[in-house]
Amino acid sequence: MRVLVVGSGGREHALASAIGASPRCGELHAAPGNPGIALIATCHPVKADDVEGLVALARDIEADLVVVGPEAPLVAGLADELRRIGIPVFGPNAAAARVEGSKAFTKQLLEAAGVDTAEAFTVTDLAGARIAIQRLDGRCVVKADGLAAGKGVIVCDDAAEAEAAAAELLGGSLGEAGRVLVVEERMDGPELSVLALCDGERAVALPSARDYKRIGEGGTGPNTGGMGAISPAPGVSDEEARAIVETVHKPILRELMNRGVRFSGCLYAGLMLTATGPRVLEFNVRFGDPETEAVLPRLGEDLLPWLLACATGDLEEREIATIPGSAVTVVLASRGYPASSESGVPILGVPEAGAERDAIVFHAGTAVQDGALVTAGGRVLAVTARGADRAAAIAAAYAAADRIRFDGLQRRADIGSESQG
Repeated sequence: MRVLVVGSGGREHALASAIGASPRCGELHAAPGNPGIALIATCHPVKADDVEGLVALARDIEADLVVVGPEAPLVAGLADELRRIGIPVFGPNAAAARVEGSKAFTKQLLEAAGVDTAEAFTVTDLAGARIAIQRLDGRCVVKADGLAAGKGVIVCDDAAEAEAAAAELLGGSLGEAGRVLVVEERMDGPELSVLALCDGERAVALPSARDYKRIGEGGTGPNTGGMGAISPAPGVSDEEARAIVETVHKPILRELMNRGVRFSGCLYAGLMLTATGPRVLEFNVRFGDPETEAVLPRLGEDLLPWLLACATGDLEEREIATIPGSAVTVVLASRGYPASSESGVPILGVPEAGAERDAIVFHAGTAVQDGALVTAGGRVLAVTARGADRAAAIAAAYAAADRIRFDGLQRRADIGSESQG
């Protein structure tokens, strides 16, 4: 098979690594890829948001399957255009991608499907936001309705903080993404990510994960795109993850089908494990980042046939084989992240980290400059290691991460712990 992976981050490097290991993969391509992906695939200088360019590339290389990593091209209709010319694609069409593209739409979908989630209000101005904040007693979560690259969710401790967050978003800090807000109940408990492979009617659970969104230890500081992950999530069995797919993912698939929309690809549910059971925080319509970097190394069988089965509507509902134990991913970020980032800073020690036992280094925001590897974004690298248990995986991941050095490096020291993130 000739496979094209769309994207340039750590998630796409993890996907490319898993796909490239398949005996069914004859040629592996990526657009635009990154220096890590370039070691295992042919990279093409086509941006992930260039729908027309990606369709032309897929046609030119005669792709047998396109695997879309980021959400933006899905929301923009990349999958629709590829299917229109007969190229199988792992990823939902634009109508189904609204599940991530609009948080307000997803709240309506959850209610219609009868899936438990936080109480929420959709608002379009500061007056409406103030009313919603008051009804939720001030302690709430303010979310930009549209895509915001992981930066559109502000967790607030009181009404003043919530009003400031609403004013910032409505004032244009995230552009069009913040013109509509969802103000919702703040739930308590550890977070959980359950990703499911879907073909529109059927869904199969991947191993559970927990990501750590805040920049600081113990879940302090601003939200980021994710500073690390662990799989499985502490205290969540594979059986419990499969049960969540039955009560969360499948009702969403059915509700979408009732509306004439077929969801094909990865449906990611972000959940809070509350005292009354799991409740949905959010949905994504693609593999999570950095959860993918922790989940895929635990798979005990070839991923590529599963992706193709989702793309062709022929998914078999059976358990996916997994490697026993745990996997932990530690993200190394650049100075200033998440508010800003540094580029062009030399990176040392990546080969040494990758040589550590059961460790792999996924490139997320890197570039090659004058023959040297340098930083090129906020989240720079994701270091993953497996272990026989959680403690062993944590120790192995940090042993590998210790090998890597660059000026301004930021990382959390508690990835894999019981911290709520």
